[in-house]
Amino acid sequence: MTASLGSAVDRYLGYLRVERRYSASTLDNYARALTKLVAHADRLGLQHWSDLRSAQLQSLLAELHRGGLAPASLGLFLSSCRSFFRFLARDGEVKVNPAVGVRSPKIPRKLPKVLDADEMGALLEFPTDDAEAVHDRAMLELLYSSGLRVAEIVSIRWRDLDTGEGMLRVTGKGSKTRIVPVGRQALHALDALRVQDRGGDDDLILRGRNGRPLSTNGVRTRLKRRARDQGVWKRVYPHLLRHSCASHLLESSGDLRAVQELLGHADIGTTQIYTHLDFQYLAKVYDAAHPRAKKKS
Repeated sequence: MTASLGSAVDRYLGYLRVERRYSASTLDNYARALTKLVAHADRLGLQHWSDLRSAQLQSLLAELHRGGLAPASLGLFLSSCRSFFRFLARDGEVKVNPAVGVRSPKIPRKLPKVLDADEMGALLEFPTDDAEAVHDRAMLELLYSSGLRVAEIVSIRWRDLDTGEGMLRVTGKGSKTRIVPVGRQALHALDALRVQDRGGDDDLILRGRNGRPLSTNGVRTRLKRRARDQGVWKRVYPHLLRHSCASHLLESSGDLRAVQELLGHADIGTTQIYTHLDFQYLAKVYDAAHPRAKKKS
């Protein structure tokens, strides 16, 4: 590998880690993408990143596509390249971003799955007759009430919760902080958990055995077990509760911007997928109920 190619990648990954404070998993994704890019540049015999042309990058994308890389992964690869070359342009190492104008295969947009209100009620209404149930009720209520990501809920501490105002400070992707509301039922469940655990302000709200931090896999395992015990036979996972929260809020309020703020989406286009979900539901109701839409038996 040409030294100048590799050193530029190392500097960029250092910038993402230190200045942008990206998570380890996100850094790994960027590193894997740029490793593919460097290997391609080496095969082409390039000495500097300014020598790479858009057509050469497009040929790599086509090669990865033929190799079976999914459209979503190709999109992430291309996004990583664009961001990398923007970084180089800022430092004057390239004049033109070769990734601009390069197109990846269109990603079919899947509508998120959700639980309806009855299914959510069945999932959440389990007796809190032991310490683990008290903990899990608080965990599930908070996931659904505030639309949290699983990585967010395992990192919140009691000092982040304002029970008087019913608000929670959350640190999300890119270390961005947002304030989200906490519903009445979730506050009741959290009050019961704090009385039980006697947690201090600096303690994590969710903890596993022996007071150890609860992992994201621990959240998934507990949620799956509760769903099974409650007779909810759909595949239930933490992000499903986030999707359900967003869909139910949008269905009731129609306020897309408010849902965007709650979820911490940087781009409102990400939030708009829930409007498509709402229209899909409306279409199903229409087909089932409208006299001129019903299929003849």
